[in-house]
This record gives sequence, structure tokens and C-alpha cells, in this order.
Amino acid sequence: MYAVIESGGKQYRVAAGDIIEVEKLTHDEGAEVEIDRVLLVASDQGVTVGAPLVAGAKVRATVAEHFRGPKLVIFKMKPKKRYRRKTGHRQSLTRLKIEAIEVA
Repeated sequence: MYAVIESGGKQYRVAAGDIIEVEKLTHDEGAEVEIDRVLLVASDQGVTVGAPLVAGAKVRATVAEHFRGPKLVIFKMKPKKRYRRKTGHRQSLTRLKIEAIEVA
């Protein structure tokens, strides 16, 4: 059984026991999170596609840790104009451990 969920404007395919990295959530480490933005649920009985969400479906997860992603270097340059800008960015992320997928 697997599901497609939405978190932070991105979609993730998850199954029980998976560990995923999403944009930072406000929950504390060790807290249980209920994700109700479930777009699709696939099981032995078939596939249920939401319009846009699957009614009554939830994914339970536990916050494993908060961390920062790798540093990205953004370099802008306009040739022959002496224009160069170098900046960086590190995204704050949350690692979730998927516990169960519940369908009503």
C-alpha cells in the first residue's frame, strides 16, 4: 500500500516505514504528525484518486529530526558587462518517518 501526499508544495510517494525529507515543519522532534493532504491511495483493492484530495485518508508520521540541506551556490553573470554576483542558500528541512496510511 502506498500514497501520494503533498507537503510544502511538493508531492511525495510514501509507504509505511519510509523516511522522507520535506520542507521544515513547526512540530518538535519526536512529535506525531497527521498529513491529511492525500492525493492518491493505492492498495490491493485498487487505486483511489482524489479530486483533488482523497476523502477521509490520512498519513501518520513521526518527526525524526530537523536539519539543513546542502549549500547551493547561485552565481549570476552577464558576459562582457563586468556583472558577477555570488550568493548561497541552505534550505531548512524536516525528516519524517511514515508510520501508517489510513483510509476511512
